[in-house]
Amino acid sequence: MPEQFDIGIVGLGVMGRNFALNIGDHGFSVIGYDRNISKLQDLRLAAGERKVLAVESIEQLVGMLKVPRSVMMLVPAGPPVDAIIQEVLPFLEPGDMFIDGGNSHFTDTNTRAQHLIKKGIYLLGVGISGGEHGARFGPSLMPGGDKEAYERVRPIFEAVAAKVDGEPCVRYLGSGSAGHYVKMVHNGIEYGIMQLISETYDLMKRGLGLTNDELHSVYDQWNQGEINSYLIEITSRIFTRADDKTGKRLIDLILDEARQKGTGKWASQDAMELQVPIPTIDSAVSARDLSAYKAEREEANRKLSGPEAALKEDRDTFLKQLRNAFYSAMIITYTQGMALLTRASREYHYNLVLEDIAAIWRGGCIIRAALLERIRTVYQENADLPNLLLSELGEEVAQRQDDLRGVVESAARAGIPAPAFMASLAYFDGYRSAWLPANLIQAQRDYFGAHTYERVDIKGVFHTQWEQG
Repeated sequence: MPEQFDIGIVGLGVMGRNFALNIGDHGFSVIGYDRNISKLQDLRLAAGERKVLAVESIEQLVGMLKVPRSVMMLVPAGPPVDAIIQEVLPFLEPGDMFIDGGNSHFTDTNTRAQHLIKKGIYLLGVGISGGEHGARFGPSLMPGGDKEAYERVRPIFEAVAAKVDGEPCVRYLGSGSAGHYVKMVHNGIEYGIMQLISETYDLMKRGLGLTNDELHSVYDQWNQGEINSYLIEITSRIFTRADDKTGKRLIDLILDEARQKGTGKWASQDAMELQVPIPTIDSAVSARDLSAYKAEREEANRKLSGPEAALKEDRDTFLKQLRNAFYSAMIITYTQGMALLTRASREYHYNLVLEDIAAIWRGGCIIRAALLERIRTVYQENADLPNLLLSELGEEVAQRQDDLRGVVESAARAGIPAPAFMASLAYFDGYRSAWLPANLIQAQRDYFGAHTYERVDIKGVFHTQWEQG
């Protein structure tokens, strides 16, 4: 009888190969398959003494798995996932399980799970963050689906996940598509923070005229304190990297058109469906969209006048202000993401534990940051908190609001776009406003469409004949 393996992986690209090796490092056996023969060979060469095997057919892979079987897919979202399910399904039996480790849209995960369970097959939707390095040495894992099915692979996931203070950065998050939803929101937060960092870069480069070495120093200094994070850390390193071809700094040779795979957009779309405001994340998605209009932007630059993109502020004073503004906007970005998770948990019956989510994001993942320890503590003390701005973190934003306002004002005066900072400030001011001008919007809606309104002095629903009166 052939050796029986703990888990199978279909899709041996960079993520799949690295995840397989990570599993092998921790004493588990893994069998992999890919249609691309060269990827099979890559895994064989890297496997060494690990219990890692690459095979050339799905039938071989399934036939060598322990029963009940666990087949993990690490392929791009969309049709490739469905294609693999259709290819593997004939070889599976009731009780077996698929694990989708890609960035599938949560609604697709729901549809697939409902289809598969009718055949007695489970589906776990697992968000994975950390890129190729994380997959190899310890990612943050966000599993959702049937809890008993998850228990079968929990020892593997806890072994391979990143560790913070000895705790593995993986928790069972909830039923159905909970894991993929949490990963989607994770990516939305990632979009927001990356946009905020890019705006600090623009304000320092064009606004203050800082060199690449000076930018490296600023970000490196920022990373030593309360805004310590993976994204700030790698940003600091980027400015020192020389281009192999020209010897110039590589950052200055990269085209200013940002790409996206859609997960940030999905977060914005579902937030609108659930009526949860996440304007910092929305602005980040829009900024990436705008960056793609390179030719039009160049034409507009020639035709449309505006202020010279230079700041008049004292350099040292502005840098301190910018640091505080970034920290505040960073809190606000996490706030928006957590508020979306709070609403989605109710609407989709995920029963998410936000403390757990903050805990597993502390290590391995792209948005890991010192701030997440604070966020975890906040939810430990009040699991039902509706919004992080109602905690001590909101007080910290309030204490630094003058710096956030100052950065937004300086950016506007210099004509340097800072949509994420502006959206963050608007969210803060809107959320802390006991009164908003939405009464006028209701009056307008009632005027042109008889949509009715409510009153502050009398209960009920009202309509006015605005033209008669």
